[in-house]
Amino acid sequence: MKVAKPPSPRPELNKQTSFEALNQAFRPSLRRYFMRRVRNHADIDDMVQQVFERLLKRGDVTGMEQLGGYVFQTASSVLIDHQRRRRTRHADEHDQFDERTHADVDFSPEHVLMERERLARATTILLNLPERTRVIFVLRRLEGMRYLDIAARLGISVSAVEKHMERAVVRLTESLDQE
Repeated sequence: MKVAKPPSPRPELNKQTSFEALNQAFRPSLRRYFMRRVRNHADIDDMVQQVFERLLKRGDVTGMEQLGGYVFQTASSVLIDHQRRRRTRHADEHDQFDERTHADVDFSPEHVLMERERLARATTILLNLPERTRVIFVLRRLEGMRYLDIAARLGISVSAVEKHMERAVVRLTESLDQE
């Protein structure tokens, strides 16, 4: 009759030891791998950590024949997932918070309400402008068209476009400053 071996008293210790060995063996090279491929170097440690998380979820990988290849294939998957998330979230289009620029912005409900009312007044003023003046203002300020393009589109001179823009701006500033 065979006697079963008693379980090791602390199996977590064995896993921990193998994880430490993986960490010592691969962390520096994983950091270099991500350093060459990622713009935002603040993400590198998180990505290395994700590689180790995936390795731990996989189970005991220390006995694998091509362990280095498996680790870097996992790193490649982490990198692809990271890039996909950045692309999906349009991360490159975000601005960093700068206290000097953004700290004085007031997002209180009262301020937001006041600005919404101001926008409604500006919209009313624009709607009361003559149609051609309103169209020129919208094409220039909202669509970003050049005066020359607006003039060609409407079949008028560039100076006429400038005069319409001047009228619209004067009307808006005077009406909004009165209130």
